[in-house]
Amino acid sequence: MPETHYNRRRTNRIKDVILKNLNPLYLFFPAAIFYMEIIVKMACFDETSKEALLYTGLFSVSVGLGCSLLASLWKPKTNEVVTVVLLTLFTLLFIAQIVYFQVFQTFGTLYSLFVGTDAITKFWSATFDGIKNSMLYIVLLLLPILVFLLAGDRMTPKGRQSRDVLFSLGFGTAFCYLIAFILIYNNSSGIMPVRYLYREAFVPNLSVSNFGVVTTLRLDAKYLLFGQREDGRGNPLPEEQAEPEQPEEPEEIEYGYNVLEIDFDTLIDGETNAVIRDMHEYFKRVPPTRKNEYTGMFEGKNLVWFVGEAFSSLALDETVTPTLCRLAKEGFVFKNFYNPVWSVSTSDGEYVTLTGLLPKSGVWSFRRSGDNYMPYGFGNMLTPLGYTCKAYHNHYYSYYDRHKSHPNLGYEYKGLGNGLKVTEIWPESDLEMLQVTLPEDLKNIPFHTYYMTVSGHLNYNFYGNSMALRHKSKVEHLPYSEAAKAYLACNVELDLAVSYLIEQLTAAGQLENTVIVLSGDHYPYGLTDEEMNELAGYELEKKFEKFKSTLIIWSASMEEPVEVDKVCSSVDVMPTLANLMGLDYDSRFLVGQDILSPSPGLVEFNDRSWISDLGRYDASENMFTPNPGVNAGDEYARNTLRRVNNAFEYSAKILEFDYYSKVLK
Repeated sequence: MPETHYNRRRTNRIKDVILKNLNPLYLFFPAAIFYMEIIVKMACFDETSKEALLYTGLFSVSVGLGCSLLASLWKPKTNEVVTVVLLTLFTLLFIAQIVYFQVFQTFGTLYSLFVGTDAITKFWSATFDGIKNSMLYIVLLLLPILVFLLAGDRMTPKGRQSRDVLFSLGFGTAFCYLIAFILIYNNSSGIMPVRYLYREAFVPNLSVSNFGVVTTLRLDAKYLLFGQREDGRGNPLPEEQAEPEQPEEPEEIEYGYNVLEIDFDTLIDGETNAVIRDMHEYFKRVPPTRKNEYTGMFEGKNLVWFVGEAFSSLALDETVTPTLCRLAKEGFVFKNFYNPVWSVSTSDGEYVTLTGLLPKSGVWSFRRSGDNYMPYGFGNMLTPLGYTCKAYHNHYYSYYDRHKSHPNLGYEYKGLGNGLKVTEIWPESDLEMLQVTLPEDLKNIPFHTYYMTVSGHLNYNFYGNSMALRHKSKVEHLPYSEAAKAYLACNVELDLAVSYLIEQLTAAGQLENTVIVLSGDHYPYGLTDEEMNELAGYELEKKFEKFKSTLIIWSASMEEPVEVDKVCSSVDVMPTLANLMGLDYDSRFLVGQDILSPSPGLVEFNDRSWISDLGRYDASENMFTPNPGVNAGDEYARNTLRRVNNAFEYSAKILEFDYYSKVLK
């Protein structure tokens, strides 16, 4: 009995010590961060798995206890200030990410949030709409700091805490992190294991969905400072096997391959850098694409290439945009063309289209490429053949640093502010851009002109969008909402620009000697799902179908349309054009493929989802769905995902290590 009484007294003393030192802040901080993480998930994702909630919860507790530790090291007033500062920073971070997601449908990286602040000022109307659409969630995110401001004096530690308390907070921080790490590391289920997302790749949307905003920020900082997978290991998923492909019919004619003579063995033997050596070994193994009956079909012709701001199939209307409709049905007709959205929207969409590479997460890839050797820029490829190569953008010339990236592709580049004299309104006119540039360019045959348009830019309304207002009368009869009508009205300007191009080419006798190419930089994410459904005439499937779009490759010299069923995307445009123009290039160094080659089609999406000719993989669900009647299982899906992961990894390495200068210069 005495011993029992002693043990009871000892237990009570321990409880007293714990309760005495258990400051409310130690519960409040982890709860506040986890609460804000849940608000982001509610705002940005349709659903969240139980495992994702567990990982996010453990990381939130770890970070919250760490913040509690920082707010327990000082005098009472200082502790209170530290708590307010930390809560304010976290609140602003969560608000910024929700607004960013509302505008761009992806999360901002550290690079974009700090380097890309001019996007907020130059496109303030889109930012304002993002704030307005997120207002309910913004209010909910403000609740933790409001609670602290009202009751902070009862939460803040009264001076520096004891070593035992500080040790306990530090131990709790490390313990929760370690448990989360162990659970993630040992989770190898599914086609894409969650540990791959945590340890190998930086995919912002999937990272926020699975681990939360704060952990994504930490991973972003790690990759920004130290890069991704620079160990030369390659092939991020184990047990690489040959990817099963659809059987190909034997060719009657052997066309050869789009390759250059490169002695990889010598390069490998002479390379001391493990990463570069791994890249040599990887590209040596990549199968090249075949030349085909269309190789050189447009050799020597003029080339006018558009990347249309937010252009998609939704912009095609027989009565409103008749020229675009006609060109989409003639020439090459790509029935399964997709236009994925990337982390930096317009700039990444342009980079993918013009280079045939995927963008690197966390940076502005086109801006970064301005310091690299870029032999596959079309200006660099066509100028030696006697072409005059120019590029134009009818918005500010320096936006996204196009004045660095585009000359590096071999173009004489002009935009608003450095020689392109278009009226400064918002958005500027595509038609006017062609009117002030095309007559001069037509004096130099052969010529290649590239246009990055802006008339189709959000926001889609009739009071802040000059192009929509200009063509309002042409869409008033349509049974759509204001935003849907305004989007079509914006694209009337692009339609007029292309009509003007055809008129001027005809007058100059160059219509049949010219190829016109047009695709979008991304889908019109300035429209809601409901507004896109209006234009489509039915409910679009959200995961993939809203990215399905139109690629126009047209020449009056073609006698009849050529329909192509293979799945393809914007990353395939550049190699397809290079093959059609009969240009020498090595297809092994591009992620994109010549769409007209017999190689199986593959469309990569920013979150590592993909579509092939056999089925589709949804990374958010970690699920592969084969096409009806196709017998392809999870092993095919894993092999294809390996190919997709390698495409992202080695595209990033080409950019980061200026790889072309090491093999092609």
